[in-house]
Amino acid sequence: MFAVTATQTDPDNPLAGLTLGEHPEPKAPDGWTTVSVRAAALNHHDLWTLKGVGIRQDRLPIVLGCDAAGVDEDGNEVIVHSVIGTGADETLDPKRTLLSEVYDGTFAERVAVPRRNLVPKPSALSFEEAACLPTAWLTAYRMLFDKAGLEPGSTVLVQGAGGGVATALIALGRAGGYRVWATSRSEAKRDRALQLGADQAFETGARLPERVDAVMETVGQATWDHSLKSLKPGGRIVVSGATSGAVPSADLNRVFFLQLSVVGSTMGTRDQLQRLAVFLEQTGLRPQIDRTLPLAQARDGFAAMEEGEIFGKIVFAV
Repeated sequence: MFAVTATQTDPDNPLAGLTLGEHPEPKAPDGWTTVSVRAAALNHHDLWTLKGVGIRQDRLPIVLGCDAAGVDEDGNEVIVHSVIGTGADETLDPKRTLLSEVYDGTFAERVAVPRRNLVPKPSALSFEEAACLPTAWLTAYRMLFDKAGLEPGSTVLVQGAGGGVATALIALGRAGGYRVWATSRSEAKRDRALQLGADQAFETGARLPERVDAVMETVGQATWDHSLKSLKPGGRIVVSGATSGAVPSADLNRVFFLQLSVVGSTMGTRDQLQRLAVFLEQTGLRPQIDRTLPLAQARDGFAAMEEGEIFGKIVFAV
């Protein structure tokens, strides 16, 4: 079958290890099944794998990709939850892993996954839209509706509008009844954030009209100080990832004096993925897709992500 694999890693030239071509068919052990992939979404995780982050060299070559929507062996349209783990919250399993870390991922014609990882795809969602949900949109869903501790009408600041999680945060926050503010260094991305549903958009680091109830932080070092300064007393920063470098140590004096809280967040559970899919079905909300490419043109998608010239999700049609 055709697949997109990582055959080597290079932190300075990650695309050197990106290989497109034939790969052995997946084998499904007991309790697993095979899904025929119709669409798969690109994440920074895939680019980091090519840079050598979070992958053991003895796992190479490995099929890349965490997210997918497709058809299972019984002909059902499904969404693949990419966290392989056990327990009520598989993200807390210390032995958890993501597809494309230990097991082959979703950038292929077929992928083997545990049966428990399949979620019914609402018919109202296209395969391309559904493929955006398992990583970026599910992470945003958990950040906003699980970790932030907010009531409708609260003001939320989303740092770094443009990426998959950030665009999901803006859209979900608007649909959830929050007042959403966003930041970006790019004027074009600020304009698009407003079109997506942000109430206001500001240049990165700009002084805000007032302090906010919560900050959604996926950027890291470049925005961390601004995130702390932007919070109301008692506010909360929800952290998930750091695309600009590791999050520096918190200003403990500010945190203590203003009674701020900083919480980490990961991808959500399979059950949360199912609720997210229903939420989109009921509200009519849809993921922001930057572009859809044939899987055979995956290199173009990786190059665009590496350059940062995207707004929303890049999706591969299989």
